[in-house]
Amino acid sequence: MSPDPSPAEISQFVERFAGVLANSGVPSMSARVMGRMLVSPTGTMTAAELAESLQISQPAVSGAVRQLLQVSFITRERLPGSRKDHYRIREDVFAAILERRNDALGEWESSTRSGADLFGPETPVGHRLAEAADFFAFIREDLNQMIKNWRTDHPAR
Repeated sequence: MSPDPSPAEISQFVERFAGVLANSGVPSMSARVMGRMLVSPTGTMTAAELAESLQISQPAVSGAVRQLLQVSFITRERLPGSRKDHYRIREDVFAAILERRNDALGEWESSTRSGADLFGPETPVGHRLAEAADFFAFIREDLNQMIKNWRTDHPAR
């Protein structure tokens, strides 16, 4: 069993993890909040706890939390006896993130397919766009099946 990580090690992990999420398109402050919440021992954190642990302002936390709530990556709850909102990272947050990416692939497929129709399948542009649409459809179908398989093998608690 490994020893408990130090606060500095936790901070380093959170920043590395947030960098990966940010490079994937998650806004950087939201990525930092997600990373910090992910390693919370209780699974919940208040806005004040997030601000203190990430050394950021309350308005920065508020904006990040609002974004994460809007995309359903976190939930807001009140713990018994508490007057503060507590935020919890969604159990299946990574499947949810990939589902959103998969929705984007559907939009890419639709857009490139309409472009292929516009230019015609016999033209180089039409052929290129049709191939892109087919690729997006292929990836989207496989990713959708993988997410279904994951959820079957790992039902929500």
